Amino acid sequence: MQDTRFHAMNKAITDGLVLRPTPFSAGLSLWSSGDGTPGSTSYDGAANAAFVAADQDFGGCLELIKTANTQRLRYMVQTPFQPGMYLQLTVRLKVVSGALPGARVSCLPINAGGSVVPGLPWVTDSVAFSSYGEVLTLRAIIGSGARQGVDLVWGTAPVAAHVGIDLTGANGGVVRIDDFVVEDVTDVFHRKLMPWVDVRDHGALGDGTTNDLSAFAAADAVAVAAGQSVLISAGVYRLNGNFTFSAPVMFEGTIVMPAANRLALTRNFDLESYAAAFGSETEGLKRGLQALFHFSDHVSFDLNGRSVNVTEPIPVAENAGVAGASFVQRRVLDNGQLVAVAGPAWAPGVVTSQATYATSSPYQLSGVANVANIEVGALVTGTGVARETYVRSKNVAAGTVELSLPPGAQGGTRTYTFTRFRYLLDFSGFGRLDRFEMTNVEFLCNSTASAIMLPPSGITTRIHGCSFDRPKDRAITSIGTGCQGLMVDECNFLSSEMPVAVQDRSSVGINVNANDVKIRDNRAVRFRHFVVIHGSGHMFVGNHWFQGDGAQPGVRTAGVVMTGINVKTLFTGNYVDNSFLELTNEREPDPDWNNQFSFGGITITGNIFTTIGAMSSFAWIVVTPRGSGHYLQGVSITGNTFRTMSGNIDRAEKVDTTWADLNYTRFRNVTVHGNNFNGVTAGCYNPVTVRHDQNSAASAWTVEAGTNLAFGGHARVVTGVVPGGPVLQGATQRYDMPWVQTEQGSSKQNVLVRWPVAVTGTVWVTVRADNPV
Repeated sequence: MQDTRFHAMNKAITDGLVLRPTPFSAGLSLWSSGDGTPGSTSYDGAANAAFVAADQDFGGCLELIKTANTQRLRYMVQTPFQPGMYLQLTVRLKVVSGALPGARVSCLPINAGGSVVPGLPWVTDSVAFSSYGEVLTLRAIIGSGARQGVDLVWGTAPVAAHVGIDLTGANGGVVRIDDFVVEDVTDVFHRKLMPWVDVRDHGALGDGTTNDLSAFAAADAVAVAAGQSVLISAGVYRLNGNFTFSAPVMFEGTIVMPAANRLALTRNFDLESYAAAFGSETEGLKRGLQALFHFSDHVSFDLNGRSVNVTEPIPVAENAGVAGASFVQRRVLDNGQLVAVAGPAWAPGVVTSQATYATSSPYQLSGVANVANIEVGALVTGTGVARETYVRSKNVAAGTVELSLPPGAQGGTRTYTFTRFRYLLDFSGFGRLDRFEMTNVEFLCNSTASAIMLPPSGITTRIHGCSFDRPKDRAITSIGTGCQGLMVDECNFLSSEMPVAVQDRSSVGINVNANDVKIRDNRAVRFRHFVVIHGSGHMFVGNHWFQGDGAQPGVRTAGVVMTGINVKTLFTGNYVDNSFLELTNEREPDPDWNNQFSFGGITITGNIFTTIGAMSSFAWIVVTPRGSGHYLQGVSITGNTFRTMSGNIDRAEKVDTTWADLNYTRFRNVTVHGNNFNGVTAGCYNPVTVRHDQNSAASAWTVEAGTNLAFGGHARVVTGVVPGGPVLQGATQRYDMPWVQTEQGSSKQNVLVRWPVAVTGTVWVTVRADNPV
């Protein structure tokens, strides 16, 4: 059966190349005693050369008398040579009389211009004859790559060869030489026929030292032209520069290159290929992320579902060599697991320094001692500092620190602590990063590392289907406005503090400083806070977060902390478990109300609120004013279910008056109705409809709206008084229209219903704590 593999690799067959020299019987005009190039002397008519028609070993052959110290025999027609092609020259010869010489293969490399290529090996070692009549076979292989068995390694410069032999040693011997045989033996160097181009065939050495960049470029160009792949065969290949493969690549060997240089695998842009290229999944991840930000045809870096051990934080911008740069094109990291491996690299950096905060410059600390050692991205803590305040930038020369948000109202000079957590993926080195996405990635933090630090500026970062497993301090941190338009969907957040009592926890799932964030369909377990969020225009839809512990009755913390005043935010279809929603203005440099919007702009609809074993003072919706004069405006709480699983609580909502109380005379457009209460002593309503039975005749009936008014509001407006039966003056029914006086009693939660005369009866009174207009 015909060997089709050999034929596929044999250029004489596939490309019609003429490799075999003409036989000596056709004449000696094409055989040179010089170097074989045009114009060199031929053996035609030479006194020391003749054709012998019938030799007992060779049949027709050339008989040559050695008259020169190096007697050359070169074929004057160029034999084609191509990168990736391996030619074998075979010559048989014998000495019939005279001195016994030596013999060697001697071939001349020729470039595309017809000139000799300098610096390449031409000859093999000489072999000596030991006796007359002994048939000696000279055999040598010419090839472009440095492979075992290749005698003359020529690289990619030659396009042809003048093949031949040299007779060396003593003169005077008579030597008979059989016809030359030149064969394509490329298939010998391949384990099996495959549609690839080997970089070694184009001159790559793979010795870990030589720069193989040009050989890679040549192999890639050939592979693209032929519609084939590039094979990086066994070895270590140094590339001292950036390189882009336009063809698919297979790796048996590995690549080393300077950290500043980039490798782009445009046809297999995934972790598996980069890990194979660099011999390490960790280095492969870094190099893949590096390429992601340098080549516009790369949109998504696929982790191939693989787990990558990460021994130190990955500063993504610095790793990519783009620190301070801005990117606005969509990029995606997808489908894998990053595992934090414990080690000293994850230890947080902690600096304690004195600094001055002036409420007139709310985003800056000045006169910062030791500012050079404070790291960008550090959490700022200290007396009076609002939760989740971070260092966005610093100016060492000026001694100032720029903050992510105002830290609050407490100015002056005092001591702050700056704690820099360590993150698996740290994007803080970018100037701006828009439209970056992470999908289906598990951040296995192992209580060792935090997960993601967002860039200081950017828009529409998307985190979808990810798992945050035991982040040591934070899952997703924003140190500036890189959270603008952030989307976190269908993610799972598992705290590293699950066995820790609620009041002793410090971990936070997400913090937000900017606007228009969507938090949807996530699950979060036992953080101190699931989300600490500033700005407005947010949506919380379909999430479940729970933060309880085994203590009964136990302390509970806020699941979501909203630090803006008028938040323009909706909560719909969430499961709020053993935690509460907190509205606070703890960030305001001047927390007193000053004609701005006040607490509100929030819609809380169709949620499940539950708690197990909380203290009776617990409430699921808490307003915490830090300054005087604030009130509620534009609050809608409808269609929710509030339920305790063991033990009653006083109410579902409340005002935390630790720092200040609300101005209950200014409530406006507050709607609380259609909610269900189980295990709650006092339900909350606005408006609230109260039945009043007046059994003793009086012209002024005191109707108590009581604690059922939402947020302990005042009875400010009565929108309806309807008799529940006859209103009687003695036995006589009266049809008078009563009038009302609101905000009565010490709590101002009572209403006086006044009649023209003393009467008895029943009325239904609808009372509001707000001005609905």
